[in-house]
Amino acid sequence: MIGAGIGSRIGRNADIHSQGRYLPPGHDAIAKPRARRQGGAEGRTPSQRRIFLSLALFAACFTLVGARLVGLAIMGGDGGDNIAVASGSTQIHRPDIVDRNGEVMATDIATASLFADARYVIDPAETARQLVGVLPDLNVKDVTAKLEAGGAFVWLKRDLTPKQQYAVHYLGMPGLDFRSEQKRVYPNGKTGSNVLGMVDIDNRGIAGIERYMDKSLGRADDTGRPNFDRNSTLMLSVDLHVQHALRDELEKSMAEFRALAAVGVIMDVHTGEVVAMTSLPDFDPNDPMASPDDTRFNRATLGVYEMGSVFKAVTLAAALDSGRVRLDGRFDATQPLQVARFKIHDYHAENRWLSVPEVFVHSSNIGTAKIALQLGGEEHRQYLQRFGLLTRPQIELPEAGAPLTPARWTELATITTSFGHGIAVTPLQVASAVSTIVNGGFKVEPTFLRHNEPRLGERVISAETSATMRGLLRLVVMEGTGRKADVAGYPVMGKTGTAEKPMNGGYSRTKLITSFISAFPANDPRYAMIVMFDEPKATKETYGYATAGWNAAPVTARVISRVAPLLGITPATKPQESDVLREAKLVSFGTANGQ
Repeated sequence: MIGAGIGSRIGRNADIHSQGRYLPPGHDAIAKPRARRQGGAEGRTPSQRRIFLSLALFAACFTLVGARLVGLAIMGGDGGDNIAVASGSTQIHRPDIVDRNGEVMATDIATASLFADARYVIDPAETARQLVGVLPDLNVKDVTAKLEAGGAFVWLKRDLTPKQQYAVHYLGMPGLDFRSEQKRVYPNGKTGSNVLGMVDIDNRGIAGIERYMDKSLGRADDTGRPNFDRNSTLMLSVDLHVQHALRDELEKSMAEFRALAAVGVIMDVHTGEVVAMTSLPDFDPNDPMASPDDTRFNRATLGVYEMGSVFKAVTLAAALDSGRVRLDGRFDATQPLQVARFKIHDYHAENRWLSVPEVFVHSSNIGTAKIALQLGGEEHRQYLQRFGLLTRPQIELPEAGAPLTPARWTELATITTSFGHGIAVTPLQVASAVSTIVNGGFKVEPTFLRHNEPRLGERVISAETSATMRGLLRLVVMEGTGRKADVAGYPVMGKTGTAEKPMNGGYSRTKLITSFISAFPANDPRYAMIVMFDEPKATKETYGYATAGWNAAPVTARVISRVAPLLGITPATKPQESDVLREAKLVSFGTANGQ
């Protein structure tokens, strides 16, 4: 019981005067003593003396009981607190959550909550009216109904500010009291909200890392509520400064392209640590209900999307690693590919034979489909499984989406999944797959907790294949659809993806999901990133185009130019060209190009 509760407990007793009238706090009226009976005690009859002694004894008992109640109110004894503890929620003290550099992202502060013991409320309607006068967000009818119910404990308002607490205390209304509680505070507002999640009114985690804390770090008591070590701190993999930069750029770009939503994930390619993650629109965890419901939907980890041509990086890596396709191989893209009643077209048709690097650089659907068929449907599916694209990701956040995959792996399924249609995955899964492609070929599991050592899993592709893919991804940025993603001093590798959204059993030609996968710096990749927009619109500056090369790619460049220095990456004065890149350029644009 906090000190502010003393006045209201005293008020129940001190303001009930011997005349049987209730005097409001601060009332100056003093009961006038009656004129003394002439003759004093000697003049009283035996009956009067007995009545006088009985009244004196009653007054003494009343004084003792009153003193005891005042003492309990002042000392916080068992008598009053048992009412609150029996019916109220148990306080939960949560550990601080900090970013990888120790900056606070979530913490507890002491607060007070208002409750009533309605048995001591003299006038429920008047009490409700007075309360609403200082707490205008309350409703007079609702408060009156609660007080008229006569319960020993009823919450009236949780998490009062000190100013609100003082105002209620100053009313001095009998039957009202306060209870000390913990309130979760997020100093950075919306920044990192989809990682942190939120707590309920009783300070229990219900989403994000807050939910993970309750399930994995808290020791449940007899009521099932988590108990934490008050001296513990949970350190995340997130870098708050990088997180802010990513969110800021995506928020501006989402408005620029009038997109429905935007997603960004930055991941350490060797540890799987998520250094930053943003899903827009987002919410303020200090007041989550103030935002629409869809702002609490984590598009980065729970939303699944047909990602389009970014999947070509996985398909090509699998084909090259299997040995069934060689870098100097060539594929006929002179005509659309007919499969049953479907025709596979190229968005930017070259209408000629393409080398493997050209298939990738020009993002040919026809060429990629033929590469997947040469790899074989079952082997293609197995590689997707090994990359972690066919199963729900095992992450700390409870918001983890399960991919949508073909019911049967037919020839058509092999073709469409090769270029990112007919399969829907989370952006986080794609970032993890990119990390595997560029880190030497090792699987990495995404994590939102800080790890100091590499966490490389099983080998998915060979080191040689990984090196080849790094060269091809760099070539896309230098010569292909990803030109606008490059950053001076921080060479970027990547791949564009533009997917038509599924609509009414088919696909929309105008509603798109655009994305760009990248890794940087290209000479020694340390971080992978995905930027994604849901239904971006064309602008005057994009010359009427709404594809990834015109929105997701340049936004990637803006993000990298801001976060690379924050991540300690030294600018390259003269980027070196790898042997693989030189070979890819020779195969793509050399003498063999004439076939």
